[in-house]
Amino acid sequence: MDELVEKLKELGLNEYQSKVYIALLKKYPATGYELSKLANIPQSRTYDTLKALETMQIAIPSNTKPETYTPIKPKELTKRYKRKIDGVVSFLEKKLPDIKAESYTEPILKITGRTKILDKIIEIIKSAQKSIYISLWSYDFKYLEQHLLDAYHRGLDIKIVKYDNFQCNFGTVFLHGGIPLLEHYKHNKFIFLTADNTEGIFGVTDIVKNDTPQVIWTHNKEVAFLIEAFSVHNMYLIDIEDKFPEQLKYFYGTGFKKLRDKILH
Repeated sequence: MDELVEKLKELGLNEYQSKVYIALLKKYPATGYELSKLANIPQSRTYDTLKALETMQIAIPSNTKPETYTPIKPKELTKRYKRKIDGVVSFLEKKLPDIKAESYTEPILKITGRTKILDKIIEIIKSAQKSIYISLWSYDFKYLEQHLLDAYHRGLDIKIVKYDNFQCNFGTVFLHGGIPLLEHYKHNKFIFLTADNTEGIFGVTDIVKNDTPQVIWTHNKEVAFLIEAFSVHNMYLIDIEDKFPEQLKYFYGTGFKKLRDKILH
């Protein structure tokens, strides 16, 4: 009973209105006196409550003496509020996005903890409509594989950079060469993901040492572009390295050592 009262209150009825409506469902037509006993509320408040329910067209008066009341059916009540809520939500979905500060910028938010991070990544993949660019380790791929495969079957353009050599039989896949940058992070599992060129997430999904995984998530298009550009440039280099391994080794040394020394030292 208490749970029903609480749920009716969530629809907008107050506690007395909820209790009287439930009492009416148990016995109708009923007088105010009968309902005060059934609902276990003061008789003086019962009549005010019935008038309010009458105004809300939830309790129908008999217009006889003594006055009795009949409730609308539960299905009619729920249908009415469902239409109302759906209408409000639809209106807000259309109008709220138009309300922005003159210098509005999409925020960049932190997500902490592996479970929350994976939940957000799955949410992004499920809501994507056109494309997904993702760079990740097998440690995360095993949790995301089915969701990425579902997106692929929905017709999305899926491009994946693998930081280690796991099996993936869909999308366009690139295996990272494993240069020392990855060795430096081999105990920390990081991820880069963008969806539809508008939403991005990057950061560490798992940390071996006593620390908490943390990623950055945003709908900021400029940041999403940078995350995607990072993945795209990785794909360029991986494909070039795959096609011209000996030439690159000749010019830049094993693992691009000469190039890294030029840039990092």
